[in-house]
Amino acid sequence: MNLVPRYLFFTRGVGHHRERLRSFEYALENAGIAKYNLVSVSSIIPPGCKLISREEGLRHLRDGQIIFGVFARCDSNERRRLISASIGCALPADENTYGYVSEHHAYGQTAEEAGEYAEDLAASMLASALGLPFDPDKSWHEREQIWKISKKIVRTMNVTQTAFVKENMWSTVFAAAVFVLGE
Repeated sequence: MNLVPRYLFFTRGVGHHRERLRSFEYALENAGIAKYNLVSVSSIIPPGCKLISREEGLRHLRDGQIIFGVFARCDSNERRRLISASIGCALPADENTYGYVSEHHAYGQTAEEAGEYAEDLAASMLASALGLPFDPDKSWHEREQIWKISKKIVRTMNVTQTAFVKENMWSTVFAAAVFVLGE
């Protein structure tokens, strides 16, 4: 059996419920992946793995299927607390080289802050693997420009979900990079 993914899609969701587990289930439902068995993997995007839309990715899956992915989740029942979950992605220009996905979850970060952080993590890991210069004291935007100018990192992105915790509820935010195996 070939376990090298051919496709990758991103999704996100949020859920609120009196019970913590149900808030997570609602977040998975909102993300469109509640009816699958999730297996967490590390951060490598295989060479040649194509990015596809969530809708197209879901068409490849069957109810109850085991799916592999990189998942970020944050939950709380502290009223009005801002929670975030983000997936960052960095793809190399060379399609024969692997890329990176990162997960990040935090309290008190906006979608922009969490997304940039996750994107920076993925790009930093890819830059390190490619032997590109890395100065952790420079801002994400400075490093992003240097790496894109080098033409070795072609694309970075993130998918992020944030929410404020509702009163007397558990709230869960969830973001995922889901791998689809070849058929």
